[in-house]
Amino acid sequence: MEPEKILSEPDLEPEEIKQMESRERILKTLNFTEPDKVPFDLAGSTWTGIAGGAYRNLLAYLGFEPEKPEWSDVIQQIVIPSDALLEFLDVDTRGIMPLTSHNWDVYEKLTDKGDNWEYRDEWNFIHQFPKKNGNWFSLVKSPMENIENPDNTHVEQFNWPWASDRQRIAGLREKALKFRKQNKIVIIKGLCAGIFEMHQRVRGMTNALMEPFMHPAFSDALIGKIADLKIEFWEMALDELSDVIDIVAEGDDYGTQESQLIDPEHFRMYYKPHLKRIADAIRKKAPDARLMFHSCGNVRPIIPDLIETGINILNPVHITATGMEPVQLKKDFGKDIVFWGGGVDTQQILPSGSPVQVAENVKRNIDALAPGGGFVFATVHNIQNDVPPENIKAMMDTFRKSGNY
Repeated sequence: MEPEKILSEPDLEPEEIKQMESRERILKTLNFTEPDKVPFDLAGSTWTGIAGGAYRNLLAYLGFEPEKPEWSDVIQQIVIPSDALLEFLDVDTRGIMPLTSHNWDVYEKLTDKGDNWEYRDEWNFIHQFPKKNGNWFSLVKSPMENIENPDNTHVEQFNWPWASDRQRIAGLREKALKFRKQNKIVIIKGLCAGIFEMHQRVRGMTNALMEPFMHPAFSDALIGKIADLKIEFWEMALDELSDVIDIVAEGDDYGTQESQLIDPEHFRMYYKPHLKRIADAIRKKAPDARLMFHSCGNVRPIIPDLIETGINILNPVHITATGMEPVQLKKDFGKDIVFWGGGVDTQQILPSGSPVQVAENVKRNIDALAPGGGFVFATVHNIQNDVPPENIKAMMDTFRKSGNY
């Protein structure tokens, strides 16, 4: 079924529109040059995607037939939209998703726990999904959280996942080649969450925040092991895929709405050296790829550290967090790092605002972040189930009108 194109087109004369292919458009903006229009990413990563319920509602609203979703992240309930919808929305990116604990036969491994479905993943983490009104899986048990006096033997003896299992990338080269033929920018995500977040998942948040001070040798061994597994994965994956991908996506979560989860100096002491090892390993295997790093919240104090580490792209611009005001960020860092996201607030405006408020928010953020290139439009985070399709339409209409240089 070919839906009627109901999204508004920009009010421009044909001769004023310089049509670029998606790859050229994004490569220009990655080089801090203004393309014909601001590039657009939807679902190129599991941070710029759309939840299953919102996707179903959007398909119906746009006149597409319903479809069984393909999951990019079952834990977050994020889908891979159909090629038809991505083309309809003029999305410039495509993501390739290796098999990980978040999308590898999750539904086949569920057990019934009464009010919840339970899933034990390859890291031995236990997640639960409420049967009533559930929107995503939540981590409920960490495998090392009850160890009181940890030492390096606990790291050595833990049953770690096989990071370099080639099943993880089965079929991804063919997908990447298909997307390259469509002149799309190809993004590949990694093995797992970031080293700080995985530290919390393995040990529980309280332990993870305390033990760099209380058990520094164990803490460094654990963080180092997680980094080693990431490097093992990237070396395997990039040996096969480095020539067909454009952006390598890594991430973590260091920011909160107001400040940071840990002191920036502690980030530099305990986590930055291992992040640098990961970035160096990626750069060695894929020297022509750009490295994207995701962290929600206020990460302003560590943006210089990310740049120094070799990060080319920051996702998102968490525009409502303290210190993440778009105009000032662009002024201070807009020549050194590409801003990917921050196109519209996903905490309040997109789910709860009116279409007019959505439009105003989108225009304000484009005006702040787009000049001079170095900006790819995406929502601050994934579009959740409670976002009405009318607001997604308002976002797209305004983006189409405001995103032309």
